Amino acid sequence: MKRYLQTLILFWSAAIAAELEYRVNFLLAALSSLGNLAGSWFALFLFYRQNYNFAGWQWEEALIVLGIFTLLQGISATFLVPNLNRIVRHVEEGTLDFVLLKPISSQFWLSARTVSPWGLPDFLLGLAVIGYAGTRLNLHARDYLVSAIPLLCGIISLYSLWFILGATSIWFVKIYNVTEVLRGLLEAGRFPMVAYPAAYRFFFTFIVPVAFLTTIPAQAMLGRIEWVWMLAAFLLAIALLCASMAFWRFALRFYTSASS
Repeated sequence: MKRYLQTLILFWSAAIAAELEYRVNFLLAALSSLGNLAGSWFALFLFYRQNYNFAGWQWEEALIVLGIFTLLQGISATFLVPNLNRIVRHVEEGTLDFVLLKPISSQFWLSARTVSPWGLPDFLLGLAVIGYAGTRLNLHARDYLVSAIPLLCGIISLYSLWFILGATSIWFVKIYNVTEVLRGLLEAGRFPMVAYPAAYRFFFTFIVPVAFLTTIPAQAMLGRIEWVWMLAAFLLAIALLCASMAFWRFALRFYTSASS
């Protein structure tokens, strides 16, 4: 564990130093994040401008969901996208050979090799929205702490899904369209699941578990979640993480190295 931690610090310090050579990108990323949040806020406002509620979700409670979604966008842009999108490049260029020869878990190396600070604006804006809505709702510190458990489970689930898709590049090589489809489906997490018809709620809960990424953490923060959903979020995260590791080992059996 100590060796992995030292490796992680080395990876991230080098990545941040390289990225900060282009500091204007941070300003552009911040403007882009602010524009995206403004668009999502306006879309949500259109529903609530005439006292309409999403089946019991008042305005500030829906903002909690939007804040968590924006927070996850920041985490994805910082840790997931820079790493997992490179799996395709490694397979395409044959550099995956060098990753597999390293004395460290290849999944760890591919998942944590770099980090991008350009997701920080989304992360901070998400926290700001959650803080604003939480203040209006008189939430306490314990409410935020309770929601941290399903939120962490949601992050693990999101990572696992993304990594499984990245691993399919061993067969299909160019899978950028597939990852864009996943990203498009995850956009449904901007709003509470009750905003969608029953068929869509079933799909976004049991097929593509978007509900476990935003709505369930929001419900935990608001103190109206049943323990069975907390348990389901935990079991789903563990199951998907184990599935991603097993699928990666399975995929490697079909990998043809660049030197063979």
